[in-house]
This record gives sequence, C-alpha cells and structure tokens, in this order.
Amino acid sequence: MDNNKKEIYAQMMERLIDHFRKRTDLQNIDIMNLAGFCRNCLAKWYVEASKDSEKDIDYEKAREIIYGMPYQVWKSKYQVEASKEKLEIRKNLKDN
Repeated sequence: MDNNKKEIYAQMMERLIDHFRKRTDLQNIDIMNLAGFCRNCLAKWYVEASKDSEKDIDYEKAREIIYGMPYQVWKSKYQVEASKEKLEIRKNLKDN
C-alpha cells in the first residue's frame, strides 16, 4: 500500500475512533448487532496491527486508546445493561 493510501486510512480511522469517543450513547452491543464489530473489536485490531510495528500494544492499552480513557472508567460512566432481547440477537448472530 502506498504512503498516500496509508495516510488516508489513518485519518479515516482517527475520525471513526473520535466518532465513537463522542457517541458514548452508542452501546457496544447495539453496534455489534448492527455492524458486526464494536469498540472492543477496534481495540483487538489495534493490538494485531501493533504487532507489525516496533511498539507491541497490549489489549488494555489499546482499549484505552479506542475509548479515550481506561475501559473500566468508560464502562462505569456510559455502559448500560443490555436487554435480554439485545443479548438474544447477539447470540443468534454469533451462532450463524
């Protein structure tokens, strides 16, 4: 991939991460049920991508980067309990 394309991808990802940081009303389960990925997936992908660089980032650090704060802080401030219906949707999607 050429450098210009990498720079565009990087800017796009920064905007996506910034969007998720601002939209604390979006629950991970809703994003997962709709799009098949969530903030935690982004953190896992960040960890995987970091293995190709000189800076190997662990999962908790990656989540802090994605959430803009330690995950436990975000969770206590913004996460609400998922309804049984949402959990059932997630389970059915996961099983398929």
